[in-house]
This record gives sequence, C-alpha cells and structure tokens, in this order.
Amino acid sequence: MSENWQKAYRRKLVSAEAAIKVVRSGDKVVFTHGREPLALGLALAARRSELQNVKLYLANPHTDFDWYSPDWRESFSIEMSYILPDFRERFKKRYYDLVVGGLTGFTSQYQALNQIDVLLTEVSPPDESGLCSFGASVWGKKKVIKSARTVIAEVNKELIRTYGDNSIHVSEIDYFVEHLYAEEFKGGSDLLGRAIRMPGKVEEKIARYVGTLTNDGDTLQIGVGSTSEWLVPLGILDNRVDLGWHSEVTPRGVIKKVRDGTINGRYKNCHQGKVVTVAIGGGIKEDLEFVNDNPIFELYDADYVLDPRVIASNDNVLAINSALCIDLTGQIAAESTGWSMFGGSGGQLAFAIGSHMSKGGRFITALPSTTSGGYLSRIVSSLPEGTIVTVPRTLSDIVVTEYGIAKLKGKSQRERALELVAIAHPTFRQELDREAHCLFWP
Repeated sequence: MSENWQKAYRRKLVSAEAAIKVVRSGDKVVFTHGREPLALGLALAARRSELQNVKLYLANPHTDFDWYSPDWRESFSIEMSYILPDFRERFKKRYYDLVVGGLTGFTSQYQALNQIDVLLTEVSPPDESGLCSFGASVWGKKKVIKSARTVIAEVNKELIRTYGDNSIHVSEIDYFVEHLYAEEFKGGSDLLGRAIRMPGKVEEKIARYVGTLTNDGDTLQIGVGSTSEWLVPLGILDNRVDLGWHSEVTPRGVIKKVRDGTINGRYKNCHQGKVVTVAIGGGIKEDLEFVNDNPIFELYDADYVLDPRVIASNDNVLAINSALCIDLTGQIAAESTGWSMFGGSGGQLAFAIGSHMSKGGRFITALPSTTSGGYLSRIVSSLPEGTIVTVPRTLSDIVVTEYGIAKLKGKSQRERALELVAIAHPTFRQELDREAHCLFWP
C-alpha cells in the first residue's frame, strides 16, 4: 500500500542544515525565481568552508548571503539573469556572470543551465489534498522542479493560495524545511527591490498622456519600472470600465482596480472574467488578502502568460512598459545603456510581439525625457556602444514622455525621427533635429 501524503510530508520534514547536506562540491544549485528561501540560503552559506566550486544560479537575487563577495569565489560562483539595484555595482566589477535570456521560454532557460543538482524553493504548507502553493508568484517553478535531481522546499505559512496552475504535490518535493522569519532580511518595497521613490511632476505628466491612450474594454499589461509602476495610482484607468488584465506582474494600484470592478475581464477572449498574471507584486498585505483564494485571480507560469500567441488571443491588448532610452529609429533599450547593466529584458519583447499581433493592440513605451538630473537625453540619435536592444524598431509603436506622444508604427525613419524629436526635452531638441537630418536626409 502506498504511503499517504501526510506520512510522507512528516518523513521529509527536516532541518535546513540536514537538508542542505545534499549539496556537494561541484554541484549546480538553483534558486527558483523570486525571493530566496532564507533558512536554506543561510544553511548553504554556512557550509562555505566545506564546499568548492558550487555553481549558484539566482534569477533575480534579493537577499545578500555574503556569497557575492569575491572572497567566496572558491566556494561559490554566481550566475543571475536580472540585475537588481542592490547588486549592480558588484556586477560592474564582474563578481558574477549574467545568463542571457528573457521570460519567454522561461522554463527552457532554466533547463539550458544543464543538470540542476539541487533546486531550492519556497512553498506554503500542504492543503487537505497534499498540494503546496507557490504563493504570490509562479514563474517557471513547477516545471523546473520536475527537472532537478533533488528539490528542497522551505515551508512558509504566510504564502497565499490562488487559482490557475499555482501548486505542487508533496510527492514531488524531496525535503521540506521550516521557514525562517527575520525582519532584517526583508528586501526593498517596490517590484525591483528598491526603496520607494514617490512620483513627481514628470511621472504625473506622462500618466496624463498615457491615460488618453487607454480605452474601455482594453486588456492591460503594465511592466516594472519607476515610471510605469506609478501609472495606475496616477489615474490612467480612472473613468474607464470593463478592463482586462493579462500581465507578467501586478504593479501598485492594480488590485484596487480589481476590487472596485474597473478590471473585470468582461471582454477578454482568453480567461474571460479572470485576472491572469505570473506574480502578484507589491507585497501589500491588504492586496494579498484580497487575492488569497479569490477565484478571479489565476496565476500561471511565465511560459504560458508570456507566450505571444496567448497574449494576442485577447483583442485590444494595451501593453505599457518603461525603458532606459530609445534611438531615433525606434530601437528600445530597457536593460543597459552602453555596457552598464541596469536590469533584465523581462516580458517586454513578448508583450511587444503579442500586442502587435492582437486585434486593436498597442504597445506603449513610457519614459522621462532625461536622466542624470537632466544632463542626458533618453531620446538619442543612436544608442551608445554596447547598449542592448530589448525591443527592435520593427515592434516599437507608441512612445510617451512628459512632453507628449510619438506614434511610430507605420512611419518612415524620417517621420519617426521627427515624432521623437518633438517629445524630447527642449534642451536637446535642436541637437537631435540636426543629428536626425544628418542621418536620414540628403
């Protein structure tokens, strides 16, 4: 007779120190996307003197376990796929390496890491059926667990449960450990782990322009970034009705719009009446309580949510994302300026493609006209050497700064250049116009 799940769970429940002993020198150890399980991270760091050449992969690290120091290189070599603010300076010093990839094909990106010897993740306690929830974010956790040699899960009773495909059975986990709660290890407050910076007049002006581009019945996606994350609280959805949501994350203000009925998915073709996302962002307690066990919310892995075909199955997709800079042909850079990395590609390309394929779809890039205290223009004649193009010019559509709206789709290079010069900061317009004429006129 097979062992019941309750008995199996009790048998698999061990201390973090006991579980982490499965890690051997030379192993590939992978943390699933999102917050690192704290007890397991500390237990692994404590074995520094015993281990050599352990390859750690953390898609988007939040917690500093000390192993990012160059003094730890003999024990741990680090790879990541998204450079969060707290780790940028160390990345510039080449303390660790970057795995190139986006959220489209998320599971295959993990599988391309070759053999995963030990996978570390975080789950809720099992329910009456022996199913553990991944909480407020799914990413590619469920599929990646199936490809790892050994899976260790830290059990966090605070994790919410959602509908969709957001759970895994006790039988698919090798070891469980109790979660360690520690106030001092909490990360930043926004979606990218940064201290919250309140919006200013520039963001308010951008929001007013973006608000004019939203329509009743649109299915929305809004990405992370200091500009895009403030758009909903700044009113872009005010006085709109019957909106849908299909997005990688849920920036601040979105759950409130679900609560008041503005976002209800009435006109969605795919998952009608549902809020579809990979992760519930922001960490606001009231929002998480509203989402918990609420059937309107469905969380799926990134391979599904960011599939351009799934995105495009909804009409009138309105995708809104931030960027670092854009050149006069419409090439959008959201990961780096020059060789300096500031983040990852995220789902921008997937939503650029999906909105392009959607009937009535639009893709908005929202960014301030300047950076570095106003000394540098974000609209440039050509991208600096080494800059990564996140969205190619063939998919750029609408660009918004605090100075207006530029519509690029279907425009020639000359027309695009003129549109972009018109929404650049006045200080840089004359120079940009001169450079545009040198580049695109005889």
